[in-house]
Amino acid sequence: MDPRIEDVDAPIGGGPAADYEVALVSLNQWQLAWRRFKRHRLALFGAGLFLGMVLIAIFGPILLPYDPQYVPSFASKFCEGSTTQIAYSGCPPLSPGHPFGTTGSLRLDLLTLIVNGARVSLMIGIGASVFSTVIGTIVGGIAGYFGGIIDNLLMRFVDVMLSVPILFVIIWCAKVIGNGDWRVILIVFAVLGWPGLARLVRSLFLSLRTEVFVDAARAVGVSDMRIIFRHILPNAVSPIIVATTLSVAGVIIGEAFVSFLGYGVNPAVTPTWGNILTGGLDFVGQGNWWWTLFPGLAIVITVLGINFMGDGLRDALDPRSRE
Repeated sequence: MDPRIEDVDAPIGGGPAADYEVALVSLNQWQLAWRRFKRHRLALFGAGLFLGMVLIAIFGPILLPYDPQYVPSFASKFCEGSTTQIAYSGCPPLSPGHPFGTTGSLRLDLLTLIVNGARVSLMIGIGASVFSTVIGTIVGGIAGYFGGIIDNLLMRFVDVMLSVPILFVIIWCAKVIGNGDWRVILIVFAVLGWPGLARLVRSLFLSLRTEVFVDAARAVGVSDMRIIFRHILPNAVSPIIVATTLSVAGVIIGEAFVSFLGYGVNPAVTPTWGNILTGGLDFVGQGNWWWTLFPGLAIVITVLGINFMGDGLRDALDPRSRE
C-alpha cells in the first residue's frame, strides 16, 4: 500500500476499529407530512400567497390612511375629469396617494377597498369552511360508524341537501333574511356546504371501522363516541384537512359571484371583493379599467395560493407517498 495514501478507516494508535452508532430519529405522521410539504415548492409558494393575504387582511386596514367609505377631497388635484360628473372616472393607478387609483363617482381609494374587502371575503371563506367541516365530519362519522338505519337516514338527508339549489337559497337568504349582512352569507355557505364532506367522511369511516385497532377498542369496553373521535377520526383527518383547505377557495369564489350579482354583502356597509367588482362594472366602458382589475387579481391570487397549498397538503398527508 502506498504510504502516501491515508487509511481513513484505520483507528489512531493502531488499536481496534472504533464502533460507530447510527442514530435513528423516529418521526411521527405530522413531522413526516411537514418534511414532504417543505419539498413541494409550489405548495410553499401557495402557502406564502395565502398567508400574505391573511396578514394583509389583518393588518392592512390598520396601516392604510383612508377609511373605506372616505372620499378624498384632493382627488381632483391629480386626476382629469370633472368632479361634478356622476360617472367621474377616478384617479388612474400610480396617482399620488393612490397606488391602485380611485373608484368612479365617490372617488374612494381602491387599495383601501381591496384590503378591507380581503378581511370580509377571507372571514367568509375560512369561517364557512370550518363550520361546514365540523358539521360534515359529525354527520359523516356517525353514519359511517353505526351504519344500518342511521346511515340510511343521514345519507338520504344528505341527498336532499345536495338537491337544494344553493345559489337560489343564498340569494334569497341574503336579500330577505340578512339584508346584505356578511354574517348571514357565512352561515348560509356553512349550512349548505357540508354534504359533500359528509359523504367523504362516511366512506373513510366505513373503511376504518373494520380495522383491528377498532375491534380491540370495542373489546376493552371503549364507548362508541370515544372510538369515533379518539381512534377513527385521527386516522381520517388528512383527507378532511385537504378538503377543507380547497373548500375555502370555493366559498371565496361563491361569495364573490353572489356579491357580483348584487345579492351578496351590502357594499354600502361592508366592502368585499365581489361587490367591489360589481361597483366597477358600469365604469369599465368609460375607461376605469383598474376598478375591476385589482379586486379580480386579488381573488385569482388568493384562490391560486389555496389550490397550490391544497395540492401540496394532499401529497404530504398521503401516507403512501414516498419521501
